[in-house]
Amino acid sequence: MNPVNEFFQQQNRRQFFQGAGLKMGGIALASMLGQRAWGAQTGAGAGEDMHPALPDLPHFAPKAKRLIYLHMNGAPSQIDLFDHKPRLTDHFDQDLPDSIRNGQRITTMTSGQKRFPVAPSKFKFERCGQSGIEMSELLPHMKTIADDITMIRSVHTEAINHDPACTFAMTGSEVPGKPSLGSWLSYGLGSDCQNLPAFVVFTPTVKNPSQALFTRMWSSGFLASKYDGVKLRGSGDPVLYVKNPPGVNPGDRRTMLDALGKLNQKTFERFGDPETQTRIAQYEMAFRMQSSVPDLTDLSGESKATLEMYGPNATKPGTYAHSALLTRRLMERGVRVVQILHRGWDQHGSLPAQIKNQCMDTDQPTAALMKDLKQRGLLDDTLVVFGGEFGRTVYCQGKLTRENYGRDHHPRNFCMWVAGAGIKTGITHGATDDFSYNITHDPVHLNELNATILDRMGIDHSRFTFPFQGLDQRLTGVEEVHPIKALMA
Repeated sequence: MNPVNEFFQQQNRRQFFQGAGLKMGGIALASMLGQRAWGAQTGAGAGEDMHPALPDLPHFAPKAKRLIYLHMNGAPSQIDLFDHKPRLTDHFDQDLPDSIRNGQRITTMTSGQKRFPVAPSKFKFERCGQSGIEMSELLPHMKTIADDITMIRSVHTEAINHDPACTFAMTGSEVPGKPSLGSWLSYGLGSDCQNLPAFVVFTPTVKNPSQALFTRMWSSGFLASKYDGVKLRGSGDPVLYVKNPPGVNPGDRRTMLDALGKLNQKTFERFGDPETQTRIAQYEMAFRMQSSVPDLTDLSGESKATLEMYGPNATKPGTYAHSALLTRRLMERGVRVVQILHRGWDQHGSLPAQIKNQCMDTDQPTAALMKDLKQRGLLDDTLVVFGGEFGRTVYCQGKLTRENYGRDHHPRNFCMWVAGAGIKTGITHGATDDFSYNITHDPVHLNELNATILDRMGIDHSRFTFPFQGLDQRLTGVEEVHPIKALMA
């Protein structure tokens, strides 16, 4: 039976008009949830699939079963990390040529400057591995995985400020309210893990956070709230309110949840609100996480060599290294998507010192995560994405010396790298001009990157839609984009 028709059959005339003003969004949602959502039963016991995929997904055989997205919030400088421009030394403190800028917009933070002096990177670069991918001296550990990644030097976006740019990177839209990439995948593909959320988020502590992190970056938007990313905290209980309160044992909680599930099911049968089913599922997941989360965070079984590979902070909750290690453990347990959001990359001034600290925090654990996945055979079907929301300008913001400078926002080109399932290894895709200001060939829009991610997960992005506000919404927007075939092995 059509789920929308079933929705109306569940309500009498009075109930319909009583809830019409509030439930129209639920009707649209119901039309996409399909039979599995409407046929869900209360009291999820052992054996019930907590994270089922939609009936028609995947569209084709996936190369990747899982996604790890390492988001460097604040925009790392591509000029100082991945996009080597040795000729810039000849232009030190010279004005950026008008022929390069071409009147392109800049932020209000530098628009008032009388000059736009070129600031070459003070850091040395070298070709790494057999591939010869160039990386900065700031990344001694990432250099060792150069042959396992594809470097994209031609990513671009429209957003020029952090909040809309991060929102776009994570949701495909600058406008808040859209589902995040992880939520789309959780909704469409579910998860093989029954005792942990399908989508997990880490926001490790950093010395200079500088940029706020908004929950919209892992929100389910107009999808059911059960597809929200679940944030694992770095201090105290990893997840709030999972533990039983004093005086309540697991048996008592199971009895309470069964009774509450029956009440919620009656509410659902009366009003047909899918969020009621979400509430049931969330209570059940919290119950299952009481045993799964302590097991996840118990690192006593990890070898000394593994802990040393991730670095000195591997056992310190709340750090990037600890988050990276837990990410591998989550991949082993069948979690679909893990997102680590690292802050502090917004370096308008004192960039050399600040970016060095950020790299010291992330370089070794990122390389360790890649090596760990590869050693355990997980990289073959895990997709890893590393990057920020945009790049940084070649011209200096503020005072310029050879040893110190700052850089403004630059959405016209920046670098990201991808690795793992079905992605070519040891190649560089795209290129920029001598000033790392304009893309010269093979541009990659963020929506094209998202289309590629979905493709590796077995999803045709153009068919993966959800009706909302009169439009078949999709992660990749309404304009025509295609997966980047040049990246695929």
